[in-house]
Amino acid sequence: FISVRGPEIFSKWVGESEKAIREIFRKARMAAPSIIFFDEFDSLVPSRGSAADSRVTERVISQLLTEIDGLLSLQNVVVLAATNRPDIIDPAVLRPGRFDRRVYVPPPDSKARLKILEIKTQNMPLADNVDLQVLANRMDGYSGADIDSVVREAGLYALRKNEDANEVMVSDFNAAMDEVAASITPEMISWYESMHTRFKEQVKPPIDIA
Repeated sequence: FISVRGPEIFSKWVGESEKAIREIFRKARMAAPSIIFFDEFDSLVPSRGSAADSRVTERVISQLLTEIDGLLSLQNVVVLAATNRPDIIDPAVLRPGRFDRRVYVPPPDSKARLKILEIKTQNMPLADNVDLQVLANRMDGYSGADIDSVVREAGLYALRKNEDANEVMVSDFNAAMDEVAASITPEMISWYESMHTRFKEQVKPPIDIA
């Protein structure tokens, strides 16, 4: 599994960004079966002409497409990417045979939020009055990162009250939730759902990816 953050690819030296792309795919081929995962994909392949340094961006996109479409086989290599701005990705990257399967990942529901809380608090001593299910139900609109921040803030609140605190109480979580607001709004959800619908209409996959 090769994980790459989009911004990490770019270099101030001419040719280094393209070299980094080639090296990623070379390693993936050598380690096959393997997965390449690009995070913050929109920063790596924005629509050409829209980026501040469009020449570098164009070279990076061209190199990426060369690796995907090129003569060297990508047998047993799966390429995945994640973005929260699918609307600014260069259209050439999304054409059939490239990144043409889109999976919309909705915000965590109550069940998912509970699981995230369980994972994030597994090493945290919780007071008897802390009910993770109740907290999960209150966290509508919280992303995974938001929930992580709430848990960390709750721990810090407990320590601020008492440096020798040996448990985190529900009041600490209440204070943390006052500090960390939900980052996902209904308008955002509506926008992503409409974007997902547009993508599904543009490319009809052989399987249902909804």
